Amino acid sequence: MILSYGPYAKGLSFQHGYKGNWARLIAAAPEVLVGSSNKYQNWELVDPERWVPDGYACLRIDSRGAGRSPGLLDVWSPRETLDLYHCVEWAGTQPWSNGKVGINGISYYAMNQWTVAALNPPHLAALCIWEGASDYYRELCRHGGILSDFLCSWFPRQVVSMQHGAGEGGARSAVTGELVAGPETLSQSALAANRADSPGEAKRRELYDAYYAARTGDFAKITLPLLSAANWGGMGLHTRGNFEGYLAAGSLQKWLEVHGDTHFTHFYSKYGEALQKRFFGHFLKGDDTGWERQPRVALNVRHPNETFVLRGENEWPLLSTRWSKYFLHPDGLRLAPEPPSTSMTLSYDAEGDGLTFRTPPMATSIEITGPVAAKLWLSSQTADADVFLALRLFDPHGNEITFIGSNDPRVPIGLGWLRASHRKLDPEKSLPYRPWHSHDEAWPLQPGEAVELDIEIWPTSIVIPPGYQLALSVRGKDYEVDGNDVALANAPYPMKGVGPFLHVDRDDRPAALFATENALHFAKDKQPYLLLPIIPERGNLNIRDPEE
Repeated sequence: MILSYGPYAKGLSFQHGYKGNWARLIAAAPEVLVGSSNKYQNWELVDPERWVPDGYACLRIDSRGAGRSPGLLDVWSPRETLDLYHCVEWAGTQPWSNGKVGINGISYYAMNQWTVAALNPPHLAALCIWEGASDYYRELCRHGGILSDFLCSWFPRQVVSMQHGAGEGGARSAVTGELVAGPETLSQSALAANRADSPGEAKRRELYDAYYAARTGDFAKITLPLLSAANWGGMGLHTRGNFEGYLAAGSLQKWLEVHGDTHFTHFYSKYGEALQKRFFGHFLKGDDTGWERQPRVALNVRHPNETFVLRGENEWPLLSTRWSKYFLHPDGLRLAPEPPSTSMTLSYDAEGDGLTFRTPPMATSIEITGPVAAKLWLSSQTADADVFLALRLFDPHGNEITFIGSNDPRVPIGLGWLRASHRKLDPEKSLPYRPWHSHDEAWPLQPGEAVELDIEIWPTSIVIPPGYQLALSVRGKDYEVDGNDVALANAPYPMKGVGPFLHVDRDDRPAALFATENALHFAKDKQPYLLLPIIPERGNLNIRDPEE
């Protein structure tokens, strides 16, 4: 059985509720239109017409307070996790069930798997966690301690609009004709009283506390087989959690897969569907799907122009990684393997484009695959500073090369964020290539005094061709490609390079504190650098397509 539990209304058709994304999906993966009427398509969930013929029951459940389920709507709450536990146990004991339940789905339907799996429901047998964040504070609410505007954008648009009681204010099911968020229609005041203020909680809680901890899984208690699928272009929500959750899970049987393209393309594509069916066929039905030959880590290694090469590995990060420092040079704004010899300070306007450091054109091809980190020495004119890092690629003509991201069609190679007052590290969890900030107390800056910052850039992959340049931009605001929004039909938010994962709330980032001038410091004891995971050139391990 394939089960899913979430707030997006099980009766809302993909085609009606997400018109623009449906158009992009069928353009990218036209096979979706073959062999299915698509009548039962639902956002971020499997198509029953493609799974039931293979012997699966597909069960969709509206979470408490959403769709057709009454109650208090409190996303990712402990109450909701317990609800999901009971749903799994009910499903696993029905006469039409073989007693083995698998959870599958993208994003929300993936994220709640980390928390419910830690409770170990007896009938839960396998997890497919597709582009699902695992750390409520660091990935969903506050990037590097900086408030992400995602919740305040997403919550009213995709959750409140589907709240139980929206009734006539919502859509009708194309299958049953019923109100997808009914049957009753409540007043706005009644609806507001029936939901938690999730965006407000994140805004009010700058430091990590029990609220965030309760919405983050106890990974060591996860023992079930799991497939964790990440998106290289999922910066802001759909990358880091799949790597960190995979690494932290106590499961002995766990696999990592990483792909590119949109948030939804490969969940529905021939490639992604075949991967999921081999996984669930093995663990839910006991079929010989060839899963025992699946590499523990399957990477679609990224090249420019949306080219990917599938390669099997045994671990993450890769054992063959050559961790290489590329130092920031103030003269000429260069990135180079040798440290700078110049002592100086470079200032930049926190509201401007910042500073961009580039390598010389590459003499040979170079692969960067893994976590990335940066070390900077920075000062501000005030008691704090927000640092935004963008890892970028430029072609021989100086044009920036971007990639199709999960939630924006033009994303850079990688992104990282840190509020300077949150620079405190957890020494037990920090690694040279993945600093871990505790976010449990603020360390204000002294104006003009440089502080040492270790900044995580979320995992990435890029093979840089000869003649291309790698660049690191240090900014005081969100990355933008060229300042222009991409015009996509029915787009729910501007797309300038980071999609909905902006950081522009002036209550969290008051201009007097953050819209000032910052400076990078260079000296004999202050040599800022970028730590890159360079992978030696070798042959690719081909992963057989079972349908070939």
